[in-house]
Amino acid sequence: MSPIAIIVSRFNSEITQRLSEGALARFKELKPELAAPPVYWVPGAVEIPLIAERLAGSGQYAAIICLGAVIRGETTHYDYVCQQVSYGCQRVALDHKLPVIFGVLTTEDEEQALARTGGAHGHKGRDAVDAAFEMIELCSTIEANLR
Repeated sequence: MSPIAIIVSRFNSEITQRLSEGALARFKELKPELAAPPVYWVPGAVEIPLIAERLAGSGQYAAIICLGAVIRGETTHYDYVCQQVSYGCQRVALDHKLPVIFGVLTTEDEEQALARTGGAHGHKGRDAVDAAFEMIELCSTIEANLR
């Protein structure tokens, strides 16, 4: 069993596929002895928190990574989606006392998103795996100190 699960939005799949590939590659670099984490694909970013809730409730994972790409359009839909997804992920984290890593890109355009999937602004999929393992360790340390 993997210590993490990954949820990926299919919307803006050119971007999210890159995020997913980067996350899986980083996981393999850090934990080559473990099987790759399960990846759950959802239709869009708004669906991420529901699956995060289900996975968190299973008790099988020490962290959940949420990956997606919300790119601003011509309507206010962008603002609603960003708010719902970020709030939903944070709620799951706090309700379950579990790291839920927010790797959902919220950019003005596709160029900015691509810059965050291996371009000038790094790779946010890889960064999400680093954050997950750091938070797993920190939560474990805090738990041990509180006993």
